Amino acid sequence: MPTQQLDYFASLVSEDEHFPLTEAAIAVAQHSYPDLIVQHVFDELDLLGDKVKHRVTNEMAGIQKLQILKNFFYKELGFGPNRNDYYDPNNSYLHSVIETRRGIPISLALIFMELGQQIGLNIKGVSFPNHFMMRLSLPQGEVIMDPLTGTSLSKQELQEMLDPYLDAQGYRGEYQLPLSAFLRSSSSREILSRFLRNLKAIYTQQERWERLLGVQQRLVILLPDAIEEIRDRGLALAQLDYIRPAIEDMQKYIDSSTDASDLDEIKAQIAQLEQQHRLH
Repeated sequence: MPTQQLDYFASLVSEDEHFPLTEAAIAVAQHSYPDLIVQHVFDELDLLGDKVKHRVTNEMAGIQKLQILKNFFYKELGFGPNRNDYYDPNNSYLHSVIETRRGIPISLALIFMELGQQIGLNIKGVSFPNHFMMRLSLPQGEVIMDPLTGTSLSKQELQEMLDPYLDAQGYRGEYQLPLSAFLRSSSSREILSRFLRNLKAIYTQQERWERLLGVQQRLVILLPDAIEEIRDRGLALAQLDYIRPAIEDMQKYIDSSTDASDLDEIKAQIAQLEQQHRLH
């Protein structure tokens, strides 16, 4: 397990105040692409940023700058969804998205937000259920955009997208949360955790345990208080027959989660691993 890359990632996400979201998101790919040089990816982003900078002036209104950026990003460069293989992990790796122009909402949003910053647009990420969004405050009001197309969405359209989630979660009737509760800007740490959990879901589904472990190690670093991520790292370690560290992680979870619903299941896993260890 390459500790140098994990140390680098840990240094990026150590504090909330100066959290280099784009750099940390690029660095996530180093577990799959160990030779990836983060600065080279930044250089590519800067080249794109320089092109769009030449088209805007300081005097321009935010709405004009946004229109120019959307035209450049979606029409000229052709960024958009990978409709042929939506669950390809490369849709989450920013260096790959820049190369292929294909991604998922959160990876496209991260690149769009970075280019926005370069022309003075403070575009924020929104962890909307089932579909990451972008948000920009303008004098004309709040703009909520779909990162797949750049389309601005109305309150009605957003509510229609939210309703199936509310139904599934049982948030209806007196417990129904207002739309505005789902449209707040997310912190960089929240965005990166969603970014990593997308990859976690893909690699779990594909049963690519080595790749999953790389993601899981970063989630534990990013969210040190999320004890379930330590449990899940233990489960990934177990799949790879790293028995001792797997048991340690699972035991830590049991010691910290006295009322978790899966304690018996995890205890059974530990017993099974200890038996395996004795047999070896």
